[in-house]
Amino acid sequence: MGAAALRALPWALLLLLGPLLPGQRLQADATRVSEPTWEQPWGEPGGITAAPLATAQEVHPLNKQHHNHSAEGHPKPRKAFPVLGIDYSHVRIPFEISLWILLACLMKMGFHVMSSVSKVVPESCLLIVVGLLVGGLIKAVGEKPPILKSDIFFLFLLPPIILDAGYFLPLRQFTENLGTILIFAVVGTLWNAFFLGGLMYAVCQIGGSGLNHIGLLANLLFGSIISAVDPVAVPAVFEEIHINELLHILVFGESLLNDAVTVVLYHLFEEFANFEQVTIIDMVLGFLSFFVASLGGVFVGVIYGLIAAFTSRFTSNIRVIEPLFVFLYSYMAYLSAEIFHLSGIMALIASGVVMRPYVEANISHKSHTTIKYFLKMWSSVSETLIFIFPGVSTVAGQHYWNWTFVISTLLFCLIARVLGVLVLTWFINKFRIVKLTPKDQFIIAYGGLRGAIAFSLCYLLDYEHFNMRDMFLTAIITVIFFTVFVQGMTIRPLVDLLAVKKKQETKRSINEEIHTQFLDHLLTGIEDICGHYGHHHWKDKLNRFNKKYVKKCLIAGERSKEPQLIAFYHKMEMKQAIELVESGGLGKIPSTISAVSIQNISPKTLPDSNALSALSKDKEDEIRKILRSNLQKTRQRLRSYNWHTLVADPYEDVWNQMLMKRQKMQQAELQLQNAYLTVPANRIDSPTMSRARIGSDPLAYEPKPDSENLPIITIDPASPQSPESMDLSNEVPKGCGGLPPSPEEDEEGLVMRPKEPSSPGTDDVFTPGTSDSPSSQRMLRCLSDPGPRQEPEEGEPFIPKGQ
Repeated sequence: MGAAALRALPWALLLLLGPLLPGQRLQADATRVSEPTWEQPWGEPGGITAAPLATAQEVHPLNKQHHNHSAEGHPKPRKAFPVLGIDYSHVRIPFEISLWILLACLMKMGFHVMSSVSKVVPESCLLIVVGLLVGGLIKAVGEKPPILKSDIFFLFLLPPIILDAGYFLPLRQFTENLGTILIFAVVGTLWNAFFLGGLMYAVCQIGGSGLNHIGLLANLLFGSIISAVDPVAVPAVFEEIHINELLHILVFGESLLNDAVTVVLYHLFEEFANFEQVTIIDMVLGFLSFFVASLGGVFVGVIYGLIAAFTSRFTSNIRVIEPLFVFLYSYMAYLSAEIFHLSGIMALIASGVVMRPYVEANISHKSHTTIKYFLKMWSSVSETLIFIFPGVSTVAGQHYWNWTFVISTLLFCLIARVLGVLVLTWFINKFRIVKLTPKDQFIIAYGGLRGAIAFSLCYLLDYEHFNMRDMFLTAIITVIFFTVFVQGMTIRPLVDLLAVKKKQETKRSINEEIHTQFLDHLLTGIEDICGHYGHHHWKDKLNRFNKKYVKKCLIAGERSKEPQLIAFYHKMEMKQAIELVESGGLGKIPSTISAVSIQNISPKTLPDSNALSALSKDKEDEIRKILRSNLQKTRQRLRSYNWHTLVADPYEDVWNQMLMKRQKMQQAELQLQNAYLTVPANRIDSPTMSRARIGSDPLAYEPKPDSENLPIITIDPASPQSPESMDLSNEVPKGCGGLPPSPEEDEEGLVMRPKEPSSPGTDDVFTPGTSDSPSSQRMLRCLSDPGPRQEPEEGEPFIPKGQ
């Protein structure tokens, strides 16, 4: 029994390996020869008898050519050159794909070389024109132009564009305007779909015999296809006009998030078209499908994003395959969502947003550069092909033109977009701090472009249930051409004409970034004090959870424990160093770039002796105590204060009255000082004024020893006739007023009279007195403003004679 088993072992292996060997004839012969013959010999019951050895040699791979020749009866014709030959069918598909990609890249390069054309015509318009020309040329030579299939579009061309948008999504602007984006994406898309579908159903009922057979569900399905803003056409146009960040994120975010609404409406109405009767339960389930498709797609994307981040933690020794994990996990998230008819675009966006902060903390800078430029290249090629193929398909496809249906579709699309933006913006501005101006509303309404997603969704319709597909496709192509050519070409001059704010080309400095984070902490503290749980409160909660739990699991090494300020400064430092190296300015690196940045971006690893020493634990605790604890201790509160719940102070009115009285008294004192203590500057005083000044301050105005003409006046400061209480306006110069000076006045000199006290019921400040007469005011003005001093003539001595 054992010897028979050993003899049968080679033929059993041949039986197993036969299907794997090349050549159909060889497989058949191997199967035939290796079949065992089951016999019942008397000596060995149940034994196995093998095939003859000559038969086994017949099917040996080395004898395959001889065996084929003997079976066919004549050999193959000999070639002139045994190796060379023409076999185009073997490489036809990859060769044509490479030609199309090469054509797209050449067209894109030529567009940017011709700067005069690129300033007037958007790139998407030029690519559609190229597609029309290529399609017409292929049809003119008698060939059938290729048509972009929906499966190729949704499975191969669309994912790179969405992944590039989701991975590099400006997260801060997106989260701050998430409410506005969701309203435009969900409510606005539903409004456009039902408004357009209902009006088109009315047009079909009154449009004539050619449109009467189109029912309500078919029109609603058409409205759901044409209502969504395209996520491919919008970035292509808005990035060229450099619109400001707010308008760009509103329109671009709407084009990304309305995919969930479009997918649900499309599959919902497609299923309802097969039903004999649509019940209320079907409508309720269809309404719930919105949440299932959108939230399900987000959930799938988050799961794959976390798995990608966790995988990147262990790639420190295999840096080459780090970018591959990002692409594969993102693409798997998209395909997994499409399996269950969830929103694949939402899954791609969620996976890119979730994985990016953790993946970039784990991977090397070379891998980060690879991911960045490969995504940009891949998405650019896909976008170029997407815009070329609608032009080719327009020439090659079957169309049915109906003037009433096409013109009504174009007109109602514009009306629905304008009405939706105006009504939704009026509602949104009630809750926004930064209001959307009429100029912003116009750009949002005018930037609602349609593109290849509507074109591909219409190709997915089945002729058996939707025999009007050709008419739908013709109307969709007309709307796409109008929005891309007319609106895309005129939006740039309209932005310049309306003076809409453009995007800032300069990047924010480290100082701006640090102050932005400081203001976030400050606003979080203000919300805590007020007891208001707003945007900054939940953002801070999420950041705390992320630092405490998620980063420790998804980020390798000490990067997860690095203080936030140091990590942020290190990141900005590295970014600046990389930009300098890429721009060729390595020799002009400023002193602010430390040696650690140059070491990290250099291909050679420096020895440990030149590396910067690690931060000590004491210094790290000190930095954390100074920069973090003082800013974030507002969370550790015992009660929340609100100005509605504060107890009124009973002495508040009394303190306000006292403060007002004190301010009035200070103003009155200032007015008195300005009125009575104004002294002319740099002027030779009269003898009377000189005697008054000397009397007021004898130490400051000591008389000269040789001046015997000036009398010395001694005044008691406590007397009522001191200079502090005299009224300069009551001084009348000698000889003025038409009266000759009396001898008593000559002897007395300057007469000082005390100011008369005011009556008990009068106000010292506002009640005019005797000194407020016009002559007194002229005297005051004369004393306070002596006028220009006469300059001494040339050669005249500085001190006049006789002084």
